Amino acid sequence: MKKTRPASERNAEPILSVLADVLPEAGTVLEIASGTGQHAARFARAFPGLVFQPTDVDGDNFESIRAWCAGLDNVLPPFLLDAASASWPAMRACAVIAINMIHVSPPAASEGLFAGAARVLEAGAPLYLYGAYLVEGRETAPSNIAFDRSLRGRNPAWGLRWLHEVVALAEGAGFVHDHTVAMPANNLSVIFRRAPAAA
Repeated sequence: MKKTRPASERNAEPILSVLADVLPEAGTVLEIASGTGQHAARFARAFPGLVFQPTDVDGDNFESIRAWCAGLDNVLPPFLLDAASASWPAMRACAVIAINMIHVSPPAASEGLFAGAARVLEAGAPLYLYGAYLVEGRETAPSNIAFDRSLRGRNPAWGLRWLHEVVALAEGAGFVHDHTVAMPANNLSVIFRRAPAAA
């Protein structure tokens, strides 16, 4: 049964416009926290030369992912993946994407995301994050303040993260902050690149 999130419909096109300049032309894109599967289906149609591997920590989402991606030859079956886990499946990816994940998961999931992505990506490959962040020196939009309060009310371990802290976490795991793009509704696209291994 298809699940639908209106936000996924709204943000898909702006995200696609950024991914068009970030994703390589071929390879396997590993999506973390695929949720309903709306993004996987939309991206697979937009980038037919890429193969998309959806994952989620909640197996109850798999039916929806399969329904959205039905008939798409460049989408692999979803598999369970807890980003915080130290043991990701052995695979290689040309890119890793995680949309609206960091603020609806505990800090350990962010740490695991960067550690896991570092293991599956080659040097120079992109890690793309999308969501709402707190930015040092910039006034936080009232809607993001309310969103953060709502998230923490649902789970004290959730909430908007400071962008500079996320960047520092990524750098500690072997990534370079490539650039950030302002997105609609006070969100950000944050792009990292896997740094070359130390000689």
